[in-house]
Amino acid sequence: MREFVVEADGGSRGNPGPAGYGAVVSDAATGETLAEAAEYIGVATNNVAEYRGLLAGLRAARELDPDARVRVRMDSKLVVEQMSGRWKIKHPAMKPLAAQAATVFPPDRVTYEWIPRERNTHADRLANEAMDAGRRGESWSPAESRADLDTPPTAPVALAPEGTPGDATAGAARVREALASAGGAAAPGEPGPERRPAAEGTAAAGAADPAGTVRGRSTEDASGEEPDTEPGPGADDTEPGPRADDTEAADVQGGRGAEGDSGGAGGPAPTDRVRGRRAGELPATGVRAAGASGEGPADGGPGRPAGPAPADADRRAAQAVATPSSGWAPADMGTPATFVLLRHGETPLTPQKRFSGSGGSDPSLSDIGREQAGKVAAALARRGTVQAVVASPLARTRETARIVAARLGLDVAVEDGLRETDFGAWEGLTFGEVRERYPEDLDAWLASPDAEPTGGGESFAATAARVAEARDRLLAEYRGRTVLLVTHVTPVKMMIRLALGAPPEALFRMELSAASLSAVAYYADGNASVRLFNDTSHLR
Repeated sequence: MREFVVEADGGSRGNPGPAGYGAVVSDAATGETLAEAAEYIGVATNNVAEYRGLLAGLRAARELDPDARVRVRMDSKLVVEQMSGRWKIKHPAMKPLAAQAATVFPPDRVTYEWIPRERNTHADRLANEAMDAGRRGESWSPAESRADLDTPPTAPVALAPEGTPGDATAGAARVREALASAGGAAAPGEPGPERRPAAEGTAAAGAADPAGTVRGRSTEDASGEEPDTEPGPGADDTEPGPRADDTEAADVQGGRGAEGDSGGAGGPAPTDRVRGRRAGELPATGVRAAGASGEGPADGGPGRPAGPAPADADRRAAQAVATPSSGWAPADMGTPATFVLLRHGETPLTPQKRFSGSGGSDPSLSDIGREQAGKVAAALARRGTVQAVVASPLARTRETARIVAARLGLDVAVEDGLRETDFGAWEGLTFGEVRERYPEDLDAWLASPDAEPTGGGESFAATAARVAEARDRLLAEYRGRTVLLVTHVTPVKMMIRLALGAPPEALFRMELSAASLSAVAYYADGNASVRLFNDTSHLR
């Protein structure tokens, strides 16, 4: 399957004012320019022009190969976040454009990445050429364009390996790419499309904030929400996505199963909220195709980090890995978000090793489980580092969380995405009983993370997607803080596996005891560091 990179840009000289867009399609393996598109679109805003550029770039890629995979790279964080599904779209002029862009290729074959403006000079120059042509009363001419000639050659793109958003393999791929490019940056290009000045209280236009986000371009801030960048009513969305779902299993030798221990596998990324809408397509204009190229490396598919990782942060991370000092996390990336992962205390089903997920009897803690929760509370109170407590909605986790939070003087928030897996008809059974009653279903379930337990339970692939979405939402909500997540076997193991970049079968090699503590730190560049796993010293 061919791999394309689409880089797009748009600008408005006045916002709204005379506007145009540019887009370029290149081969992911060779960096060769395959097609260009640009157009003067009359009076419009920056964001509308950027969406028109995205749409033109995707259509140009589709004309080259409708079965290809595409990696979209833009310096508009707003467009990247909205098309990735993390921000909603409210502005009436942008909704239909986003809906059209979402239908050019199947959603699972398109990924979105933010890049700084200096790495988007080719599309930027095309947009300027289109606006200059419009000012002269002419149409942009592919034959007269110098954007490709005046832009430094694009390096081949190492697309991120597959994985759930924010996992270690995707983060490591970005670090490798940053190391490759750390020796030099693209030469600055001609002045880009005129931009609206930065909003009051933000950094000066063109300056980068500590996270690497370029300010003053579309007045997007780094808070996880974007300010209104369009004039008048119907502002663009500023809301992150909804909460996700969750589940649990048991310690079983030789396989996944029951309430003590379970496996899991990386699943698809959360469904894009923008994708799937349909609208009438606009005609593509000014496309210049080049020669064909060979196939590139496999694309990362839907597995992406919680947010577009700024290149500056990636380069800092790469340099820290290359020359580590006092740890893996470079000091200038700020305080990581740390998730302390607590598996709930024992229930009556735990010592019996019975499947106990989110679809069964929802047992409360046993007397031993409550005692364990008290010991956890005392240990965490001595450390004094936990700043918030979040629990799965199931009874055993909420009860554990209440005991701990009371000792810490904190409230308990509930996150549905942290619940345990629904084990369907296997709920309450031991592994041996499931083997006896549903041997074929169990074999299928053990062989594939996509298989569901008997009776319409939840597959581990579905659990992985749900847990990853919950993790990413919590990371956005608790940036730089230490948060206790009171959850179950599967979610804890899933987060550990993804942080390590380990294969799905690693889940079967992890022991996770009741009331045990684990911890993962998440850094600004998208990488994660496992700091603790299955600590039960507080129970002794």
